[in-house]
Amino acid sequence: MIRPILKYGEGVLHEKARPVEALTPEIDTLINDMIETMYAAPGVGLAAPQVGEALRIFVVDISVGQDPNGLIVLVNPEFVERDGMQLEDEGCLSVPTFNATVVRPARAVIKGLDRQGAEQRHEATGLLARAFQHEMDHLDGTLFVDRLRGIKRDLIVRKIRKLTRAGRW
Repeated sequence: MIRPILKYGEGVLHEKARPVEALTPEIDTLINDMIETMYAAPGVGLAAPQVGEALRIFVVDISVGQDPNGLIVLVNPEFVERDGMQLEDEGCLSVPTFNATVVRPARAVIKGLDRQGAEQRHEATGLLARAFQHEMDHLDGTLFVDRLRGIKRDLIVRKIRKLTRAGRW
């Protein structure tokens, strides 16, 4: 089932998500819904808080469904290593139509459980490393806008407030 994606300003997006205690049928349904929602958006990643669930789960597929082995599902993920730096333009399904250059690690190693409960470890560079950091930020209640400073952040936040007041956000 495709779920609505929450937008910047909605509560659960700005809270730290809690760990998944057990891989239940409800968690499996949530993961299926997240995958379907991500592909329908279309996006390269989606975290559970973006669909209103304050749980430490994310899905990523930088091939946007083109590579049958491209889908990564991680439950209770955590970083093992991060190093280097990349500066690229970034957007977010929860902040539609806005993009900005965000500093991210050039390389990231992450571990977590797959949907069957087996521990997974992924080493990534480039876009996948960026996607891992972006989705991990969602699990910690941070959106890419929160990583911006100065006038760029102020402009985006002001435009969102204006859209909210006009009932268009």
